[in-house]
Amino acid sequence: MWLWVALVAAGVALLVTRARRSRLGRGRNPFAKDLRRPRAPLVTDREARKRVLKQAFSASRVPDRLDAVVIGSGIGGLGTAAILARAGKRVLVLEQHTKAGGSCHTFSHKGLEFDTGIHYVGQLNEGSISRFFVDQIFEGQLDWAPLDSPFDIVMLEGPNGRREFPMYSGEKAYVQGLKEKFPNEEAAIDKYMKMVKEVAKGASHMVLLKIIPLPVVRLLDSLGLLAFFSPFLKAATQSLEEVLSQLPASQDLKAVLSYICPTYGVPPKSASFSMHAILIHHYLHGAFYPRGGSSEIAFHLIPVIQRAGGAVLARARVESVLLDSAGRACGVTVKKGHELVTIHSPIVISSAGIFNTYQRLLPEPARHLPGIKAQLGMVRHGVSTLSIFICLQGSKSDLGLEANNCYVYSDTDTDHAMERYLSLSREEAAAHIPYFFITSASAKDPTWKDRFPDQSTLIIMLPARYEWFEEWKDEPQGKRGSDYEAVKESFVEASMSVLMKFYPQLEGKVNSISVGSPLSNEFFLAAPRGEPYGVNHDLSRLQPRVMAAMRAQSPVPNLYLTGQDVLICGFFGALFGAILCSSTILQRNVYQDLLRLRTRVFASPAKKMT
Repeated sequence: MWLWVALVAAGVALLVTRARRSRLGRGRNPFAKDLRRPRAPLVTDREARKRVLKQAFSASRVPDRLDAVVIGSGIGGLGTAAILARAGKRVLVLEQHTKAGGSCHTFSHKGLEFDTGIHYVGQLNEGSISRFFVDQIFEGQLDWAPLDSPFDIVMLEGPNGRREFPMYSGEKAYVQGLKEKFPNEEAAIDKYMKMVKEVAKGASHMVLLKIIPLPVVRLLDSLGLLAFFSPFLKAATQSLEEVLSQLPASQDLKAVLSYICPTYGVPPKSASFSMHAILIHHYLHGAFYPRGGSSEIAFHLIPVIQRAGGAVLARARVESVLLDSAGRACGVTVKKGHELVTIHSPIVISSAGIFNTYQRLLPEPARHLPGIKAQLGMVRHGVSTLSIFICLQGSKSDLGLEANNCYVYSDTDTDHAMERYLSLSREEAAAHIPYFFITSASAKDPTWKDRFPDQSTLIIMLPARYEWFEEWKDEPQGKRGSDYEAVKESFVEASMSVLMKFYPQLEGKVNSISVGSPLSNEFFLAAPRGEPYGVNHDLSRLQPRVMAAMRAQSPVPNLYLTGQDVLICGFFGALFGAILCSSTILQRNVYQDLLRLRTRVFASPAKKMT
């Protein structure tokens, strides 16, 4: 433990030194006071929401005297901008899509609403530190509805038919549910859960790696001391398959214990056990969904940014990051029609991902900086997905839908099934889909029945190779021709066949279907190869030296990174990436500011949380 104390002290000393050199200097505390307020009624008026989420870019709407400009309006970009706004900074957020939100945005199809990336979030129980942070950054305006228990259901298809395995909310119920399904493997389940908790409690070490000076991290890693002192960092170098092989567990139990892999896009053989343990622990006490849909996230963060003099503008495709004569970031150019609009700012923050930032937005000479090349050499693109959006006639109760998610596996050997699937041609692949993720926002959101009475939705997600669709990448969105549509339709037919097998009550209730391919992800989310999780979350990504290198401060002075590529994927992964980024820019420990505020709030009888 003394080693970690010494390293944190060294990291803080480094931050203080950098603060003296910072162009903005040490920023003020963004969490100096409790800004939660009574929750306002849900805004459902489309025009009112459009005025917030769809404010289109024009040069006249760019605020004067900017402190920072943010590229991308996902939770990482909006979260960073909101924290800086709380610290008194004037921030402009630029979004290439027609509306703000990134993977938190929603879209309409046949009059119904679909989310694109936020399907459920854990650790939002009242009184938790995570809930307190979310309440602070959203000023108490974002409400969360708990999912049912079980919140996840795992379905295994095999020669013995279909078997279901429920994942219940609460550690005791979660474990008991597993033991009821595997009564002869209780020892394996107990050992697995013990490892999950032991590893997950050291997740903060991932953040420490980004604070400690890089030469120190490299030295400690070469000596094997990081893994010696941290179970989390040791497990980060072990695959999920390797850890599960050490258990006295059947293949069925191993498949169920690894079921949540699709949430970070890596099968057991390539997945880091640390990444897996974080996710399992994240949902041990249940799952939540934003009341009013995932677009509520952007809808309530944008006013925080605006009140500090900033703005969030859509239809603002950033073409390049500007560098001054000393090689420091000093602004961006935005494409407006056939012209480029130049926006100057002392700080540039990218929430567009490492690949977009380094390979597309930086000027050519900067792309060859040793630090840039080194970081790009450490990571690779993640797997892409195909999403099927289904409009249904009937209410939640009419259709028997529940507020949970379903993972359907066609083979208990996920690694073998994935390897075979990804090796196939697009003509063959649809017949060998290894897994499906099925969820219903209409069943999870309590406000849905009032907003869309007697109608429901489902989303089916499955893995897909970008290469299967790449030949159409230069064709206009929505006009890619019949061959492209035929490829998508082959996946739809296979997916709907599985859906009707598990949900026979939906037969005849489907009104319409829309499909989002990897090219759709590329177009709407600016995902370079259709990967919704950004940089691949495989074993190489979770190596200590790689985690340490992926920092908020880029190798280009005054250019910072935020979002899921800074830490890990998911709502909280991207949001804590925003904490790291804002802490680096403000030269203060924003997370510590938050903890101090929470201590004061809980100590005050008049402000205790309910």
